Amino acid sequence: MKIFHTVFFHILFFQSLNCRIHKNNPILTIILSGSYILKYLCSSNLNQIKMAIKKQYLKSKPVCKVTFTVPAKDASKVSVAGSFNEWKTDVLNLRKLKNGTFKGIVDLEKDHSYEFKYVIDGDYVNEEQADAYVWNDFAGSENSVLNL
Repeated sequence: MKIFHTVFFHILFFQSLNCRIHKNNPILTIILSGSYILKYLCSSNLNQIKMAIKKQYLKSKPVCKVTFTVPAKDASKVSVAGSFNEWKTDVLNLRKLKNGTFKGIVDLEKDHSYEFKYVIDGDYVNEEQADAYVWNDFAGSENSVLNL
């Protein structure tokens, strides 16, 4: 039996296989051809998986409303720092919802690209679903890129 950990797939892939989700366990077990068991780390409820970035382009203005959603139940503070707010960590603070997810909306000029990172309790974290990533010599790491 071979076991692989920390692999992410799309929901459609999960639906096409013989899947079992344990109610209180964030491990999804997928059985393939009897001899292989793959375990995938995922949300305990597939219906709760949400994209972290939503873009809504306005017809009346050259602006895009960008909604950042960060599932960080144990965090006390989450913000977004980036080229659109001069990398200030206290400008775009996300609001904590009852379900433990942090959410915030910002209007950004369309037809531009913006570098950003989430700041979760002081730690800089990239967006897993960013449009791209770009190396930053100052930080010595990659930044998430948002293309509008």
